[in-house]
Amino acid sequence: MTIQVAQPPLYSASETKSTNILGPAYFELCDLRVAGTAGQPDLPMQVAPAQSPYIVASNEQFSVSVDVKYNNTPLTRLLLCLGLKMEVHFAFEGIGGKAIETDASVSKITVKDDFTYTLTWTGTPDMLGLTKGLYGIAAIISVSPADHPCSQDVIGYGYVAARLMQVFPA
Repeated sequence: MTIQVAQPPLYSASETKSTNILGPAYFELCDLRVAGTAGQPDLPMQVAPAQSPYIVASNEQFSVSVDVKYNNTPLTRLLLCLGLKMEVHFAFEGIGGKAIETDASVSKITVKDDFTYTLTWTGTPDMLGLTKGLYGIAAIISVSPADHPCSQDVIGYGYVAARLMQVFPA
């Protein structure tokens, strides 16, 4: 009669095995925002009781931003400390009419012990060449190591959408 052992054999008297010593590293791309800066128009030019931040003149400054949140594990802390490059492309997709399509890009390098970042592009529709019309806005992020000879090209990608902005001639 043979005794069946329920556990695998030990290879040494002090064997220890850890399969997740550093933990997972991940990020969340969230809270896509767009807002114009114009104040309340003079009467009778008001379009609504309050000026909409989503309706901007072609020469009006506006900003589009998105948040990036990292988890807190030993591996994430190490990567953030070494410096990750976050590059966000804000896509402006024209909807109908003669509205065009274009992108605006921003980038930022992570720093030690900072797990939340906001990346913002600020400018005017004229700077992007946006014509009058309606635009769907999306943010696409690529996260990669910042200028290190041993690093791979890209660690992760993200996408968030569903914001609208209307541009009218100034």
